[in-house]
Amino acid sequence: MPPRVPVQPSLRAFTGSSYVQSPLTRLSLRPSKTTVRAGSAETRERRRHDPFLMAQSRQRKAANLSRQQALTEQREGSLGDPVHGKSTPFLEELKIKQAASQESQPNYFIAADELNNAIDYSKNLTSPIEDPNRATADPQLEKEAAEKHLLEHRIAQEAISRIVNISNGNTDDQMRLRIQKCIETFGRHNTDKTLPPKPTAVSHESATIHPEKTPRVGADTGSPEVQVAILTAKILNLSRHLETSNKDKHNKRNLRLLVHKRQKLLRYLRKKERGGPRWKNLIETLGLSDAAWDGEISM
Repeated sequence: MPPRVPVQPSLRAFTGSSYVQSPLTRLSLRPSKTTVRAGSAETRERRRHDPFLMAQSRQRKAANLSRQQALTEQREGSLGDPVHGKSTPFLEELKIKQAASQESQPNYFIAADELNNAIDYSKNLTSPIEDPNRATADPQLEKEAAEKHLLEHRIAQEAISRIVNISNGNTDDQMRLRIQKCIETFGRHNTDKTLPPKPTAVSHESATIHPEKTPRVGADTGSPEVQVAILTAKILNLSRHLETSNKDKHNKRNLRLLVHKRQKLLRYLRKKERGGPRWKNLIETLGLSDAAWDGEISM
């Protein structure tokens, strides 16, 4: 009789259970988790209960924030301030509230020479007349009348100078004089005599010959450099106002509009002048940095 070898049956009768006896099948159905994703819910839950992991997370976040702040400061320092720019003598004159009065520029559209001529004319007109009959004239009375007239003239002159002084005017009058100074400084009716022309391109024989421009009559108020200077004066005025009135949302919006309008004009002027003398003179005089025209301005 042949020997009996005990063989374990590979299949069992189905009893309603999904139990699998094979170890390989068991591993494939229930894989063990060896790694946990850093942003998973299990990791966050474990970190919440582990003080060491929480301290590490805070340290990494602080390091990232400090690095971002350092990069932002470095980027802003390389570009500069898009609103104020560097300090120049021309900007200091615009910032001073009474700059126009220090230069003896009167208010109410009055020129300084015209005011002085009018004062001298009134002095001669109101001076006492000497007695033609010198035999009966009293020198003492004439001397006293001349001294009285001189005193009254000084009082009237001081009163007129106070009335027409720009320091007693409102903000519109002071801004008008600043705009007039910008026109006289950057207007092409003055800068054409001092600044050299921009570099010209090589002309070809087939190029169109343009007629000569009509000579300018009067002051130049429409050139881009003049408009940039006027916008800079208005920006300085608004920024000085917002230093003490930080809740003035209306003027904050006006300041942003002026800064972006100046940025468009600067880009246009840089494109047309190709870094010529007008561009250099404008940037150096107004102390504008690359942040005033390059990149996106967020305020």
